[in-house]
Amino acid sequence: MSGHSKWATIKHKKGIADAKRGQKFTKLIKEITVAAKSGADPDSNARLRTAILKAKAENMPKDNIDRAIKKGSGELGQATFYELTYEGYAPGGVAIIIDTLTDNKNRTAADVRSTLTKLGGSLGATGCVSYMFQTKGVITYDASKYTEDQIFEAALENGAEDVSTEDGVIEVTTSAADFPKVLEAMQAAGFEQDSADVSRIADQTVTLDNEKANKVLKIVDRLEELDDVQQVSTNLDLPEDFQEEE
Repeated sequence: MSGHSKWATIKHKKGIADAKRGQKFTKLIKEITVAAKSGADPDSNARLRTAILKAKAENMPKDNIDRAIKKGSGELGQATFYELTYEGYAPGGVAIIIDTLTDNKNRTAADVRSTLTKLGGSLGATGCVSYMFQTKGVITYDASKYTEDQIFEAALENGAEDVSTEDGVIEVTTSAADFPKVLEAMQAAGFEQDSADVSRIADQTVTLDNEKANKVLKIVDRLEELDDVQQVSTNLDLPEDFQEEE
């Protein structure tokens, strides 16, 4: 299982996911708004279709989705967002990528740099770590509700690349392009996902001791709290005996 999904699972178990749902909605609305600039029809706009599916996976109300599409297409006035990606390093030499959507480039750059450096990380040049990652669709299921064989058969039949199980979570990996098709097919087959996202997945991971791993996760958490940050990706793999510090 990817480090990204492991950390997401930990947060979900602690109930942090529900506490931050409002913030998650805000980020998804931005994503839909930007995607809708290229066309308001999800059937002909793959990026918009993916953004809508991600929002629905988080149980976002249809009214919110429709309003974001109208805003992006100019029906409710123009919204200008810039897509900026920052790359750098977290403690222990862990690679980190921060994807942002912002209406103020200077504010975002200052916030990201400050958050990263205060907690022992550093920004790097464009391209310094992005070559280590691939963009993949990641859909997760509760292993207490479904068996890996059930998910494996349905997912592979509908174009998924891989299925794995760890810590009670079944993870389905797809190409970014096939993510909408696979997710919709799995839903149509009656499988209810725990999460669904398009993420940067590291080709090779770095395992740190408990103390350093917690330092990296603290950086991820603080960056994700920034309004302009859409997604934080690292190549950290949590150790088997990982214990989160309170």
